[in-house]
Parts: sequence; C-alpha cells; structure tokens
Amino acid sequence: MTRRPYDNTRRAEQARLTRRRVLDAARALLVERGPAAVTMRDVATGAGVSAETVYKTFGTKAALVKDVYDVTLAGDDEDVPMIDRPEIRAVHAATSPQGVLTAYAHAARLISGRTGPLLAKLLAAARGGDPDLAQFRETINRERMVGASGVVRHLAAIGGLRAGVDPAQGADIVWTLIAPEVYELLVGDRGWTLDQYERWLAQSFIDALT
Repeated sequence: MTRRPYDNTRRAEQARLTRRRVLDAARALLVERGPAAVTMRDVATGAGVSAETVYKTFGTKAALVKDVYDVTLAGDDEDVPMIDRPEIRAVHAATSPQGVLTAYAHAARLISGRTGPLLAKLLAAARGGDPDLAQFRETINRERMVGASGVVRHLAAIGGLRAGVDPAQGADIVWTLIAPEVYELLVGDRGWTLDQYERWLAQSFIDALT
C-alpha cells in the first residue's frame, strides 16, 4: 500500500513533536540534577515516551546532550544555521566597528542567557572527568572559535580592526571574553545582570579590537 503524502507529513510532525518533548525533558533534568544523575530512562519518563524511543531518536546520551545544547543555543529546533539567525545577521549587517561589536555583545548575551544554566552543569561534569563531556567541551570550544573568528574577519573587512592587532589574536580575545566560564563567573557568581554583562562585553570588545 502506498503511503499518502499527508500520512508522511503527519508522521514527520509527530516525530518532531516527540523529539522536542524529549529535548525539553532532558534539558530540565540536566539543569536540575547534572548529567551524571540523569539516565536515558529518566529522560524517557520525563518526556512520556519509551526508553526505546529515546535511544532510537538520539542513539547515545552524549548525542542527546549535544542536541539539547544545540537547541538551547539556537533558542528553538528550527533547521536554521546560527549564522542565519537574526542576532547573528545583525552583526554582519552592521557597518561601523562599534555597531559590529555591540551587536555581537547582544548576540552573546542572548546565547549565554539561554545556555548558561545548562552549560554550568555540563562543564562542571567535564571538569570532573566525564570523557564524553570533556569531548563536548572541546567541541563547543571549537564552535565558539568559529563565531569569534567570523566577527573579527568582518571587523577587519570594514576597516575596523585596530592596526597592529593580529586577526588570530583578536579571535582568541573574543573567544575568551564570550566563554561560558566568564559568563558564569560574572552572572552566576558575582550576580551581574544580563544588561551589565552585555555592556561590559561590548566595551571590552571595543577596547581590545578597535
């Protein structure tokens, strides 16, 4: 029997809704308990699905954790690359050095606000010796460098990078300033507001690069 297009669309939408429920349940549990105390069965129970469904959808706990992070980073599960998200498009649409860097500080504020509670638990586990999460940390560090390098290249392209600042070193500076560890120290430990964090970040970018 040939499956009708409507049936395929309905199945795909049901699968997406199930995946979203699993991701939401996993994120809540990871933030509440930390990754060491969360099993795939816990996630399945929280999402109201079978453990088999969770394994079939994500394969491993490490893959599930990365998918939770990716969706949290983006803010939704739409298939839209970060570079095409409004907050990042605003960075590359800016034509003045200060415009570029204040827009990037705003993007970093939005991203850190979404990912901060989750990353605090995941990175603590990575430092505690979990090999999967140590690999996760290396992966997100590489991904953060892609973004940092991109903003420095754009800054250089519009003539906004200060003479004598090596682009690679500039990318290292941005990469460090937007690190989740820095966000956790200032917002988590010192109690800064997100507005304070964003203003500090923008001024730090401007002082270091322009």
